[in-house]
Amino acid sequence: MTKIKIIIILTFLGMGFHQSYGQTYKFSTSGLSVMQKDQKGDWGKWSDLNLVTILIKLDTDKNRIVVYSEALQVFEIIDYIPLEEGENDSVYSFTCKDNNGEECTISIITRKKQDHRKQLYINYEDRIILYNIFNYK
Repeated sequence: MTKIKIIIILTFLGMGFHQSYGQTYKFSTSGLSVMQKDQKGDWGKWSDLNLVTILIKLDTDKNRIVVYSEALQVFEIIDYIPLEEGENDSVYSFTCKDNNGEECTISIITRKKQDHRKQLYINYEDRIILYNIFNYK
């Protein structure tokens, strides 16, 4: 009888332990490009693609996205925007605040007609940061 009680207790503890975990998605980058608005408020051109390898984590349990670049970028997720599904793209977007309190929209886009290539866009009012990403293994 004691063994059965121990098994039941361990089972409940194990279930509680597993339920405390949220979803964490990890990505690695292969490239970085930036576009900025000029003094007139018009968008410029994309910068040349820089080859970079950076880890990015989307943690839905902690409501944050972390970009482990040289200057750590931490984004608090304020709102989860519904999935936008089109013929060419699937877009998951989040309204966020960065570690400086500046609001932005982060989008993870899957390019359906480009062999399901993934990109992460960090959209500010005056600049956009683009990372080419793939699932981290």
